[in-house]
Amino acid sequence: MIKRIAQTAGFSGLLAALVLTLLQSFWVAPLILEAETFEMPAPTQTHDHADSAMPAHSHDAEAWEPEDGWQRILSTTGGNLVVAVGFALMLAGLYTLRSPTRTSQGLLWGVAGYATFCLAPTLGLPPELPGTAAADLLQRQIWWVGTAASTAVAIALVVFGKHWALKVLGIVIVVIPHIMGAPQPLVHSSLAPEALESQFKIASQLTNFAFWLALGVISAWLFRRKPESQYGA
Repeated sequence: MIKRIAQTAGFSGLLAALVLTLLQSFWVAPLILEAETFEMPAPTQTHDHADSAMPAHSHDAEAWEPEDGWQRILSTTGGNLVVAVGFALMLAGLYTLRSPTRTSQGLLWGVAGYATFCLAPTLGLPPELPGTAAADLLQRQIWWVGTAASTAVAIALVVFGKHWALKVLGIVIVVIPHIMGAPQPLVHSSLAPEALESQFKIASQLTNFAFWLALGVISAWLFRRKPESQYGA
C-alpha cells in the first residue's frame, strides 16, 4: 500500500507540477513581471546617507531571489513540484479510504481540492501582485489554514454525511471563517493598475483550477492502474 501511494503521488505530482509551471510561465509570470516594474523607485528619489555608519536602504542582506529567466523557471518548477507531490500524497491517502471506481472521478477529487485549498481561502485573501498592501503574515496564514480545514470538513460532511443534520453542519462550518472575516490591511492600496490586478486574479484561479483537475485525473488513473495485489511489499 505504501509503495502504491508513493508511486501515485510521485508521478502524478510531477506531471501536475509541469502543467502548473507551463501555465504560470505563459500566463501568470508575465503579469508578475509587469507588476514588479511599478515597484521600481524613481532614479531621483535618493537619500544622502553617505556619512551614516549603516546604509539605510541596503538590500545586500536580503534573501536570495532568482533572476528572470531559467533561474526563475527552475525555482518555480521546484516549488510547484514539492507542493504538487504533497497534495498528491494527500489524494492517494484518501483513495485508500474511498478508492475511485472510474478515472473520471478524479475530476471530482480535483474540484474538491481546488475548492478547499484555492477557492475558499481566496474569497477572503485573493492573490496579490507585488506592491499590494497586505495584513500581518501570521494572521493571514492562520486564517488560510483555518479556512482550508473548515472547507475540507464541510465537503466531507456534505458529500459523505448520511444524515441531513451533518450536511447542515457542513454548510455552517464552511461559512464560519468568512463570517469572521480574513485579516485585512489598514489601508488597501496597490502599485499595479486595477486592470492588471484583475487579470492576475483570473489567471491565478484558472491555472490552479487546471492544476487540480490534472492532479485529480492523473492520480486517480495511476491509483487504479494496478490493483494492490500487483505491488510488491
